[in-house]
Amino acid sequence: MASNLLRHTVATLAYRAGKTLRGAPPEFANFQASAGTRTPAEILAHVGDLLDWAISLADGAQAWRDSKPLEWDKEVERFFRILKALDDRLAAGDLHEREEKLFQGPIADALTHTGQLAMLRRMAGVPVRGENYLLGDIVSGRVGAEQARAHKEFA
Repeated sequence: MASNLLRHTVATLAYRAGKTLRGAPPEFANFQASAGTRTPAEILAHVGDLLDWAISLADGAQAWRDSKPLEWDKEVERFFRILKALDDRLAAGDLHEREEKLFQGPIADALTHTGQLAMLRRMAGVPVRGENYLLGDIVSGRVGAEQARAHKEFA
């Protein structure tokens, strides 16, 4: 079984990404900050690919793919489905890649892209309220779209 810290990191990704994805209007999917930058749908598809890659690394059969973005709601569903599959894989143990490598590669990259999505929401005029994440009710294994409500959001 993976360490609780790695599984807690995956749960943190679910919490933070969930907050960023929740309530995003469908047109947000195609928002483009400037020419040549990824849209939120392209970023979220990439995050799904990162999580798939993490599972393949844990299985010892490294595989990468570049997915075309799905319709926004389907891409959000895909994100949480793959995140659950990753958490289940970590919980099962017998990892074929070191936890440090899983963190420093795909998981840290997914966290970075979650921040990009939050920034793009602000730029698109549909910002997410900041919060004191230290107080967030984040629990290892809770990796679905349904997350605890924010404990202390900023005005």
